[in-house]
Amino acid sequence: MLNTDFYIGKKIAVVGLARSGIACANLLYDLGAQVWVSDNRDDDLTRSNAANLKSKQIKFELGVHSKEFIKDKDLIIISPGVTNEALPVIWANDYKIPVISEIEFSFSLCPAELIAITGSNGKTTVTSLIGQILAAAGKKVFISGNIGNPFAGEVSKMKAGDYAVLEVSSFQLEYIRRFKPKIAAILNFTCNHLDRYKNMQEYLDAKKRIFLNQDKTDYLILNHEDPALRALAQDAKARVEYFSRTSDLNPNQAAALEVGKILGIEEALIMSVFKEFKGIEHRMEFVAEINNVKFINDSKATNADSTVWALSNINGPVVLIAGGKDKGVDYSLVLDLARSKVRDVVLIGEAKKKIESVFKGSLSVEEAASLDEAVIKAYSKAKPGDWVLLSPMCSSFDMFSSYEERGRRFKKAVFELAKKS
Repeated sequence: MLNTDFYIGKKIAVVGLARSGIACANLLYDLGAQVWVSDNRDDDLTRSNAANLKSKQIKFELGVHSKEFIKDKDLIIISPGVTNEALPVIWANDYKIPVISEIEFSFSLCPAELIAITGSNGKTTVTSLIGQILAAAGKKVFISGNIGNPFAGEVSKMKAGDYAVLEVSSFQLEYIRRFKPKIAAILNFTCNHLDRYKNMQEYLDAKKRIFLNQDKTDYLILNHEDPALRALAQDAKARVEYFSRTSDLNPNQAAALEVGKILGIEEALIMSVFKEFKGIEHRMEFVAEINNVKFINDSKATNADSTVWALSNINGPVVLIAGGKDKGVDYSLVLDLARSKVRDVVLIGEAKKKIESVFKGSLSVEEAASLDEAVIKAYSKAKPGDWVLLSPMCSSFDMFSSYEERGRRFKKAVFELAKKS
């Protein structure tokens, strides 16, 4: 790793005790820093996470943020879910303490060539494809960020000549300073996260930070079909390359191909990776078939555009399970396609009333108190040849710790239903 001496003896507070917070705290301890961790949640999951801190010398507090954990620190590292309005960030600004994100911290240590992928949709698929392309070309590659282990959990394993492929969100980019990918890609830009951002421009400004520090030796890849992204080229110092879908390639494949071409990887090898690619868990994942009703886990669909894509790629009537924590999404984007493809809708979570107000009168809508109940209700409504699709259009945080936990819960409920049937 690079710059390890910088952190020796530093007093550093980590805010947030999910996956990236644990990885940060443990790595900082290994580097010789004095570490404090603060999380305003106090539940079974957070207590379990605290048990994964590798030393009792790492001080932590749960269920509260206190000034003592922020005051007199040399640096604050925040998890993606921590907003500008969070007390630790406000206190840090008052005390003039630098605040950075987990990916900024990890970047400061990273000796590997960095490829960073962002966008409203498709990040995980493209990140996975690029990782598999590099591996097929015989390169040592680490896939992290919002996919797999956090960057901070992988960076200590990296060496010069390796590749780090990161899926990064707008949240993670808000608090970067020197973060500088050799190749950055912005896949698309659609309505999302308006529970966090005041408007779409503020959301776009956060995405743009991915190329903030790039220069003429770097590459920025943009979706040529997206006018908002094409316009970003004028702000870039990096060399700009574009991708577009073709008759043979979907947009995700086209973006991955462009990265592969920049890296000098043979197109025939890239195409063979596309052919063998099996998809990713929780994205249009086939789960089971019960009495000629197929169940699809699309838990990663946390906005309306993702659900439109899912519905577009299913041939047959759909019973849709949707809902969760509202992100300011325009659910009406789904309505035209849903009228022709969706037989029934079962809604869960905090956003169910808001979604119902959009769908009511156009679609048959019913509520469920839990995801398990939603699976049972959806199956009872389905007919042979139908598809039961979990595609929530919402984040998971009202009922689950992550979209992965939501997807696993869905699969478990389907498997239990299969046993009974």
